[in-house]
Amino acid sequence: MIPVLVVIAGALGAVMRFVVDEMSRRRWPGAFGGPVLAINVTGSLLIGVTAGIVMFHGASSDWQAVVGTGFCGGYTTFSTSVLDTLRAGGRRGLMYAMLTLIGSVGACAIGLALGSAG
Repeated sequence: MIPVLVVIAGALGAVMRFVVDEMSRRRWPGAFGGPVLAINVTGSLLIGVTAGIVMFHGASSDWQAVVGTGFCGGYTTFSTSVLDTLRAGGRRGLMYAMLTLIGSVGACAIGLALGSAG
């Protein structure tokens, strides 16, 4: 049953990514990389929260599979982030790559702290 839930959660995550990306691009046309960066950072935060709840509060590791691997795997997008980095090129691309890395790792760490609290 867990593999089926992972697939469904992944599909929901992909749809959510599409919706957030489209809404962001309509609201801020021409904004380079912002929607993808926001998606990756918020997805990393959710992965951290989920891991914290599983690691420190005894939640089933099935939650990690469904939410972390399924939903967040469908929601976040490394490939689009890399494409945006290459499109930008030069210093702008390097800055975007660094923001993505630092933002995503930092958000995951904050999420882990939030998930372990309580």
